[in-house]
Amino acid sequence: MTQRVGVFIDGSNLYHALEENCGRMDLDFSAFIAKLCGDRHLFRTYYYNIIQDPDRKGPAYQEQQKFLATLYNTPYLEVCLGTSKYRGDVLVEKGVDIMVATDILQFAWRDLYDTAILVSGDGDFAYALQVVKNLGKHVEVVAFPSNLSYELSQTTDVLRILDRGFFDDLWASGRERSGSRDEEAEGGPRRRRRRRRPPTSKSGNATQPRAEEENPAASE
Repeated sequence: MTQRVGVFIDGSNLYHALEENCGRMDLDFSAFIAKLCGDRHLFRTYYYNIIQDPDRKGPAYQEQQKFLATLYNTPYLEVCLGTSKYRGDVLVEKGVDIMVATDILQFAWRDLYDTAILVSGDGDFAYALQVVKNLGKHVEVVAFPSNLSYELSQTTDVLRILDRGFFDDLWASGRERSGSRDEEAEGGPRRRRRRRRPPTSKSGNATQPRAEEENPAASE
């Protein structure tokens, strides 16, 4: 029986890791997801991040919209957007962690996947993964060593350590190596995806927000 896989991507965590370790962010998400799944059946991919404030960071908002258009056209991928607010000059995420943890848990409970692949090194997800394991599911963590928490590394069933070589065949061709993000998706049907804004039906209070550096592209 083919194993079913759900992929959960912490967008901000992945962005900073690629920027730090590879110096470029023009990732072909379709190819990336396919490489993570291998010959297993993809249930669905969920990408989580915050949406830029169009008033506070106008140009960055426009760049993010172009990048999100790529994701909306990626088959079997849902974009889940939290909110953000400024505390002084520091941008703070609101609602992203709780969305990731809730989806991983509810989809396991509904038996929609056999293995959860979490693309993040954030230790805040360690307990959610432990609960998923207790439900009889398998969990994999995918992260660079530099942003991998000890708690997450000890909780996961399978740990996949990323390095520059992992991405050699995963960059979107014809794109400049700069801080700007992908503008178009390559391959796959050109379909419009619905945005998923902070859920109103999910229970629980938002987890403690994470402070991000004020980088215009960091929340793409």
